[in-house]
Amino acid sequence: MIFMTLAIAVQPLYLRNFLNIPFANAGAINAGVNVITETIDLVLIGYLGYLSDRYGRVPIITYGFVAAAIGAFLSPFSLEIGAFFGLTGLTIYFLTRVIMSLGTGGVWPQLATLAGDFSNAENRPRLMANTAFMMALGATIVYAVLMQIPKHTGLIAVMSMIGVFALIGAWLTKTCLIDVAPRLEKTEVPLRRIWNLVRNERHLRLTFITAFFSRNDMVLVGLFLMMWYIYFADVVGISQVDAAAHAGMILGLVGIVVLITIPLWGIFIQHFGRVAAIAAGLALSGIGFVGLGFVVNPFDFSILLPTVLFATGQAGCLVAPQVLTIDLAPKELRGSVIGAFNTVGTVGIIFFIQIGGILFDTIGPHAPFVFTGAANLLIVGYALWVLNTDLKNRKTSEDEILARDLSADDI
Repeated sequence: MIFMTLAIAVQPLYLRNFLNIPFANAGAINAGVNVITETIDLVLIGYLGYLSDRYGRVPIITYGFVAAAIGAFLSPFSLEIGAFFGLTGLTIYFLTRVIMSLGTGGVWPQLATLAGDFSNAENRPRLMANTAFMMALGATIVYAVLMQIPKHTGLIAVMSMIGVFALIGAWLTKTCLIDVAPRLEKTEVPLRRIWNLVRNERHLRLTFITAFFSRNDMVLVGLFLMMWYIYFADVVGISQVDAAAHAGMILGLVGIVVLITIPLWGIFIQHFGRVAAIAAGLALSGIGFVGLGFVVNPFDFSILLPTVLFATGQAGCLVAPQVLTIDLAPKELRGSVIGAFNTVGTVGIIFFIQIGGILFDTIGPHAPFVFTGAANLLIVGYALWVLNTDLKNRKTSEDEILARDLSADDI
């Protein structure tokens, strides 16, 4: 998460200060970079999930980190490389971000799947919450610590650190992680089996829909909130580097809230269930994002309350859908099902980032957040329907058991 988050966090600053991207089309260009990288993920993630079922999670993660490191080390020198080949710096930057995305597409889905491999239905909420906690910790370190460094050492030094973190990740994976899941023997991608699972299981439909509408949230926050601060810096009369540092503190707050609330969501899931946690997470996230629409100046304290709300909700959306998806996925297909789950989430990222970039340029910096929040609130209704159906089915089952007991007594 340090690698992935830092790559997104430095992007607006690099495009503004090194590639001179103006405010008028900053939203579209920044969104375009992320849409291209997410499109690569869309093509790869599902197939890499299948390959992890066939050959193991660890090799996929290791090679993914190595590929990501190559792109990260090239990225800070996009202008120089472009000049050498007669291309624009923006073109080269796009290409390096594509290389990074090729790598990360093999890393984060398999790490979550591997965590699921080591868990069972009883301890899965706690163990997946632990995994999500470490992911949130990585993002928090980026915004609270690493994004404070550019104003002291410059941006290029921080961008070079991204590649170092990727190499550390490859080394840790190779030396510390092991595969425990059974191997899938069939050589074809099990698309029909996955489709039948989603079609016949309403809970799996809910997790996939939630992935589409909420997987984009942290990417959206990291990109558009950082852009909001950087391009609002001239209005309040501070430097863009200082604005990025201030944005880093707010995003660090997001990470801290996620860190604090993730263990609470694990407890919530164990007591109230996966579906209730999804509904509650979507509701809090949606209310928080819509609340950003009432913020005029991002440097004002009024941004804190909606930030805490959407961060709390996002923590629930980070844990509960994955737990429920792993619950419902057959062991030999777990990588493929999680791959499909993340593919749907990637489609959501592309959709919301692309629309968000247009809204950022045409309506204002708050518009992407309001649009996403309204979508999250819309899906709360479906989650409540699934929850209500579960409660009715449970009551019916209890009535049938009671009827059988009474009949036995009469006999």
